[in-house]
Amino acid sequence: MRPTELRYTKTHEWVRVEDKEAVFGITDYAVEHLSDLTFIELPDIGDDIRKGEGFGEIESVKAVAELNAPLSGTVKEVNTDIQDNLETLSEDPFGKGWLIRIEMSDPGEVKSLLSGAEYEKIVEAEAE
Repeated sequence: MRPTELRYTKTHEWVRVEDKEAVFGITDYAVEHLSDLTFIELPDIGDDIRKGEGFGEIESVKAVAELNAPLSGTVKEVNTDIQDNLETLSEDPFGKGWLIRIEMSDPGEVKSLLSGAEYEKIVEAEAE
């Protein structure tokens, strides 16, 4: 079961909002469908990212997928452990598998994200 307190995107990123900051990751569904992860590219601390634009890439044996920013802001922290331990994304995508932490430039953007229930409907529709 995916955490219901998180917010989600249609492109399978998750967001945990903590005051004026937000933590991003990719969902278990994304990890499963990419399978056999080989490489991840994440932004640098201090980089500005914009909602809906790419902030990195994740590669698997099957494909290269762009990581899309669910919210706009400035990168405050990057989970560099992920780059050396991609299996963490499979083992704990909603915990230790987080990717970046940002300071949000527009907290109002959170309202445009999907609730856990809305995201579940998207996953169910894609699975059919």
